[in-house]
Amino acid sequence: MPAITDLSPVRRPVSEAQGLPNAHYTDPALYAEEREALIFAQWAGLAVAADVPHPGDAVPIDFMGMPLLLIRDRAGAVRVFLNTCRHRGMILVDAPRRIEGAIRCPYHSWCYGTDGRLVSTPHVGGPGRNTHDAIRREELGLIEVRSALRFGVVWVNVSGDAPPFEEAMAEVLARWAEFDRDWVHGGEDSRWDLRVAANWKLAVENYCESYHLPWVHPGLNSYSRLEDHYNIEAPGRFSGQGTRVYRQLRGDAGEVFPDFPGLSPAWDTAAEYLAVYPNVLLGVHRDHAFAILLIPEGPERTLERVHLFYPAAETDAALRAKNTAQWQEVFAEDIFVVEGMQRGRHAAGFDGGRFSPEMDGPTHCFHAWAADRIETWRGTAQAAE
Repeated sequence: MPAITDLSPVRRPVSEAQGLPNAHYTDPALYAEEREALIFAQWAGLAVAADVPHPGDAVPIDFMGMPLLLIRDRAGAVRVFLNTCRHRGMILVDAPRRIEGAIRCPYHSWCYGTDGRLVSTPHVGGPGRNTHDAIRREELGLIEVRSALRFGVVWVNVSGDAPPFEEAMAEVLARWAEFDRDWVHGGEDSRWDLRVAANWKLAVENYCESYHLPWVHPGLNSYSRLEDHYNIEAPGRFSGQGTRVYRQLRGDAGEVFPDFPGLSPAWDTAAEYLAVYPNVLLGVHRDHAFAILLIPEGPERTLERVHLFYPAAETDAALRAKNTAQWQEVFAEDIFVVEGMQRGRHAAGFDGGRFSPEMDGPTHCFHAWAADRIETWRGTAQAAE
């Protein structure tokens, strides 16, 4: 059983609140509790649609110990299933590949269509008999996980009981309605991974505030200063920051990326960065966007999967490479502070810290959401006992 931490100080107003207790960053039992309360019970980011670009493409994903299968079915829809055979629970796909025919279990050769239907059960009724009255194929298809595709991201609700995606994400979709269109992934040169020795929540906390810019990102701060930024807070949904002085990247000959079509003039010099709870970090600009998926790999380890998107399929390769290099530098600059905060959480006397009411509102917003979700989950678990 996880420790029953006191989260009431976290839920106070920002001027009085403390941060989450140390154990929420280091304790394996609390990590397991948060897996259920903060990740599986919400709409969490799993992957991007560009991971399975063609019908039949399949990618197995270990999502916090849950074996999932991301697949694009023959009709072109991106879907997520449990990566386990309905017969004896064998893992079906153990490496990314193209499914040419059916998904075949390597144990007893039960076969499934890319839409999850059970289509073949060889010898299930005895040698040479491929059917049996007790094995109803229509009831034994792969178990599908609720999923949604938006902003290039594949979102999943593992528990199956979150509100519908459109309802859960209504405020994000309304705020960024002008960007709610197909995003084109930049390709292999527009994706990279960062492995961080820190709890995933610290990556969220660092991303959603601009307070650290002058000291951690001096290059970025030289033209997008701290005073050019503003806080974004949507309690219970998301938080982040925006800038009023976004400056387009230019190539050697002055070339720029094309804009997303139909944007209002406000986006000519604005950009916004949202931490969409629990684990998706999104950024939008007039000419490109990005998504960072935080995949927890233990209480003190996180895989950050970074993806860049553009308005059009054809973009200048040299300019795209320059953009990738720019963001790689910015995101790498954050690693030492996120890992430093993780080490700091092993200080027994640290009480979770305080928040600047002016600068740390977005971070406190995330802490308050986490505390609320954990306490709600605890209440539900206790009622079920």
